[in-house]
Amino acid sequence: MAIPPAASRAQHWWHGLMAAGGLLFGLLGDKRPFGASVLAHPLVMFFAVVAVALLALRAAARRPVPELLPERVLVVGCLVGGIAFLAGNWVAAHLPVGWY
Repeated sequence: MAIPPAASRAQHWWHGLMAAGGLLFGLLGDKRPFGASVLAHPLVMFFAVVAVALLALRAAARRPVPELLPERVLVVGCLVGGIAFLAGNWVAAHLPVGWY
């Protein structure tokens, strides 16, 4: 069964944006720019932004998100974003203090 071109494009964008977003939020992880509480942790904020983006995609596409991004693709994207967050956090921890 072939994947429709629109769904394939959406999956590539999903994985790429999750990797880029996870890396960027990971680079901010040590600075805690959103506050010191648990809900203000950059990883929690990253997944909150992801949830809002999925709701916006649902509204823009005017069809359920699983038609464009099946559940398995969503989970893989979240794992990619989480790994990219950890990679960004590691990079930020090992860079000199004044790099930003």
